[in-house]
Amino acid sequence: MRDSQRLRNILGGSAGNFVEWFDWFVYAAFALYFSRAFFPDDDQTTQLLNSAMVFGGGFLARPIGAWLMGRYADRAGRRAALTVSVGMMCSGSLLIAVLPAGLGVASTALLVCARVIQGLSMGGEYGASATYLSEMASTRTRGLWSGVYYSTLIAGQLTALLLLILLQATLSEAQLYAWGWRIPFAIGAALALVVFWIRRGIDETSSHKRESDGAADESTGWSLLTRYPKETGIVLVLSAGGGMGFYTYTVYMQKFLVNTSGFDKGVASQIVTAVLVTMMLLMPPMGWLSDRVGRKPVMMFSYGAGALFAVPVLSALATTTDPMQAFLLCLLPVVALTGYSALSGILKAELFPTRVRALGVALPYAISQALFGGNAETAALGFKKAGYEAGYFWLITAVMAAGFVVAALMRDTKHHSLIAAED
Repeated sequence: MRDSQRLRNILGGSAGNFVEWFDWFVYAAFALYFSRAFFPDDDQTTQLLNSAMVFGGGFLARPIGAWLMGRYADRAGRRAALTVSVGMMCSGSLLIAVLPAGLGVASTALLVCARVIQGLSMGGEYGASATYLSEMASTRTRGLWSGVYYSTLIAGQLTALLLLILLQATLSEAQLYAWGWRIPFAIGAALALVVFWIRRGIDETSSHKRESDGAADESTGWSLLTRYPKETGIVLVLSAGGGMGFYTYTVYMQKFLVNTSGFDKGVASQIVTAVLVTMMLLMPPMGWLSDRVGRKPVMMFSYGAGALFAVPVLSALATTTDPMQAFLLCLLPVVALTGYSALSGILKAELFPTRVRALGVALPYAISQALFGGNAETAALGFKKAGYEAGYFWLITAVMAAGFVVAALMRDTKHHSLIAAED
C-alpha cells in the first residue's frame, strides 16, 4: 500500500474518532447547564449527581455495543463497523438536541435512551477504530499513530469545551440554561453525517481481508474468556486505571473545580481546556517514544506516577483558589496519564490475533469503562455527598497501583505483537 493511501485511510478513521468523542463529551461539558432542566433540584451537587448517573448509564451500554460491533468488525470488516458506529452517534446526538425538557419522567427516559444509543456507538467505535489504525499503520510507527489517534479523542473533548467557552462568552447564563445547551448536540449530529460520508470511502485493512473467513467462529465473548483469558485480563485492568484517571482529570475535573474548589464555571472550563491542549500535544511524542523504548516502560511510568500523584494532587486542588496553581497541579497526573492514553489502542490490539482483535480490544475495555471510567463522576460525587471526598482520591490510587503491577508483569507488545505488517 502506498504511503499516501495509508495516510488517507488513517486520517479518515481518525476524523470519525474526533466526531464520535466530541458528541460523547458534549454531554459532560454542558451538564452544568442542562442538568437543571432535566433534574430540577435546589442542590447543585444533586443535579450533577443525577446527570452523572445518566452519563454512567451510557457507559453501561458500551459493553453491549462493544460485543455487537466488535463481532461485526471482525466478520464484516473494520470499515463497515466504523460507518455504522458514527451513524448511531449521529442519531443519539440529534435526539438530545431536540429533546423537550418539560415532560418530567418522560424527558429523563428519552435522555437515557439517547445516551444508550450513544453508548452502543462508542462501545463499537473504540474497538473498530483502534484495530483499524493498528492494522493500517506500519510496524515502525504504530506507537506514533496510536498517539495521534488518541489526540483526536482529546481534540473532540477539547472542541466540546471550546464550544462551551464560546457560548459562555456570547450567551447569557439564562440563555444557556434555557436553550443554549442544545446547540452543541445539533452541531455534533451534523458533523457525524459528514464523517459517515468520509468513512464510506476508506479502504479495508489487509489483515482483515486475509483472515476474515474464520472470524465468525472465533470472535465471541466465550472465545475471549477461554482462549485469551490473560490478554483479556490485561485489557480489563489497564483500562480500569486509565479510564478512571482520564475521566477524573479531564471530565469530572471541571465539576470538581466548581463544586469543591469554588472556581467560577468559566474559569474552571478554561483550566480544563488548557490541560487538554497540553495532553493532546503530548500524545504523539509519547507514542513515538514507545516505538523507541517499548510499550512496557512507558506504561509502568504512567501507572506508577498516577498512583503516587492522586492523593496529594487532588487534596491540593480541593483547597487552591489560584487558577495557575490549579492548572499546574492538574498537569502532574495528566502528564503521567499520557503514557497509557497514547498507547491505549495499539497495545491492546497487539495482544490479539486478527480474527478476534476488534472484539478483544473493544469488549474488556468497554466493561472496564462501564465500571470505572463511566462511574468516576458518580463515585466522586457520591463520596463528596457522604462527607468523605478524600476516599475517592485513595480509590484512584488503588486502581492505578493495580495497573502498575499488570504493566510490570506483562510482555512488551512492541517486541511480541500479533499484528502482521501491512502490505
